[in-house]
Amino acid sequence: MSNAAWGPLAGLIGTWESGYEGIDVSFHSDQGKIGETRFRERTTFAPFGPVSVGPHPLYGLDYRTATWREDDETPFHTEVGYWMWDGANQQVVRCFIVPHATALIAGATVAPDATSFKLESAAGSSTYGILSTTYLNALAQTTRYDVSLTIGEDRLHYEQTTVVEYQRNPTVIMHTDRNTLRLVSREV
Repeated sequence: MSNAAWGPLAGLIGTWESGYEGIDVSFHSDQGKIGETRFRERTTFAPFGPVSVGPHPLYGLDYRTATWREDDETPFHTEVGYWMWDGANQQVVRCFIVPHATALIAGATVAPDATSFKLESAAGSSTYGILSTTYLNALAQTTRYDVSLTIGEDRLHYEQTTVVEYQRNPTVIMHTDRNTLRLVSREV
């Protein structure tokens, strides 16, 4: 089967890596302020499908991401999840969970041949929403998430913003990440 069934996600299939070009701007608890961290990243996208849901199939990518700060052997951030293509409704969906127990589903209408698109998620949405544990929400609640991607032949660029509302000192933080990864292999 050709990769066409994965629509705009077909170009993601494979293993992608970056050097330390990634930029993470977020609240640093140990410093009590917003700081910038450079990071390297490795992401794999493994295709699966079709998945039968109702009258039409979905095609997906199982993905895993890890990011490392310079001189660290252990990733400071990991994600596991799925990217899904609903060709009948032209919907791209990204669903993932991070280790501090936040789960997120982001999505948008995307043309089947798109190489650039933006997905969105908001707390309280019954379709593209965000959930966290009671404990985490008492400290900080993620209320919005947006990610924009541009997929090239051998380059993947993204910019994402996570809006976090801190409860202790009521403040809204725009946690942003951006990186450009290079295709290492189409094999996963």
